[in-house]
Amino acid sequence: NGKTGENIAWKVAIPGAGHSSPIVWEDRIFLVTCLTKNDPPSRELLCLDHKSGKTIWRKGVVDAPLETKHGLNSYASGTPATDGKHVYVTFLKVGDKTIEARNVSRPRPVTPGEIVVAAFDFDGNQKWIAKPGGFVSVHGFCSSPVLFEDLVIINGDHDGDSYIAALDKETGEAVWKIPREHKTRSYATPIIREIDGRTQMILAGSKCVASYDPRTGERHWIIDGPTEQFVASMVYNGELLFLTCGFPERHYLAIDPTGEGNVTDTHIRWRTTKAAGYVPSPIAIGDYFLNVSDKGIATCFDAATGKSYWVERLGPHFSASAVSANGLAYFLADEGKMTIVRPGEKLDVVAVNELGEHCFASPAISQGQIFIRGEQHLYCIGK
Repeated sequence: NGKTGENIAWKVAIPGAGHSSPIVWEDRIFLVTCLTKNDPPSRELLCLDHKSGKTIWRKGVVDAPLETKHGLNSYASGTPATDGKHVYVTFLKVGDKTIEARNVSRPRPVTPGEIVVAAFDFDGNQKWIAKPGGFVSVHGFCSSPVLFEDLVIINGDHDGDSYIAALDKETGEAVWKIPREHKTRSYATPIIREIDGRTQMILAGSKCVASYDPRTGERHWIIDGPTEQFVASMVYNGELLFLTCGFPERHYLAIDPTGEGNVTDTHIRWRTTKAAGYVPSPIAIGDYFLNVSDKGIATCFDAATGKSYWVERLGPHFSASAVSANGLAYFLADEGKMTIVRPGEKLDVVAVNELGEHCFASPAISQGQIFIRGEQHLYCIGK
């Protein structure tokens, strides 16, 4: 209970605003924020103490005007990544000019810019900063870096010359960069898994679902559609990939990831459009696949067949992605209410907890504690 302090180990105010999630490495917590009232606005990386929440250091990354964005987005939405040696962050840097927005229902101006990727050591020293490519979207920016071996991989889907880029972790230099032919904005973070004897980097975005070799950018397979724009990341249960999307149509898909080439007609195992979500990423737990849609409708499926066991409303609106621990699914509503569900053929709500603050960032779980970023505070829940 955020208001009474019950089971809250600590709660600290976070300067600025952002919807990126916190990440935890041993005794350090990292998160990013934007100080919108600075002139020019400043995007910063924060390092906090895991046990107390006290700020160890704050470092500026980008000072630039505020970009055009959707009302539910923020100016610090990309979640950092770390390998225990360095922390990697992404922001958008725009100038003062605007251009006509593409792929929108009504004409309006939008701010073009460049993606900025930066690496810091655990003492807060910036090791490098790079600009892998341009970016423009009427909805704003959100690209979370993904680490793989010696690479930092960035999804550069946008309403222009889209790409996926891989940078050297030690230097920031470009290792590979591949074009994305549909040139349409998306915000999905790729997942990397060992599947079918191949290392596959899979993401849904820019009018397709595709698998790549993360070492080279070479494509394994592709599925056309099923829609234009994607936000949620995919999940994998050891057998099937699961997808929720998007705009203008919303779908749930289960995909066999063993294909080669265009597998649109051969490797979709099941599909439904009922109560599908757009922004929150789903979760796979055991034999079940679960998600809550933006409008608060949660669904539990049989993962293998797509049979819907139950469909229930959990709240008015959701942005955060589901997480799991100890076989339970955690769904965090924008209003700050967490509903904890035991997957099964009937809805089994284990607990409902009120944080007392709006939340748009996905929770992080580490060392027996839950870390939740609210609009104003970071909470550590547990002993």
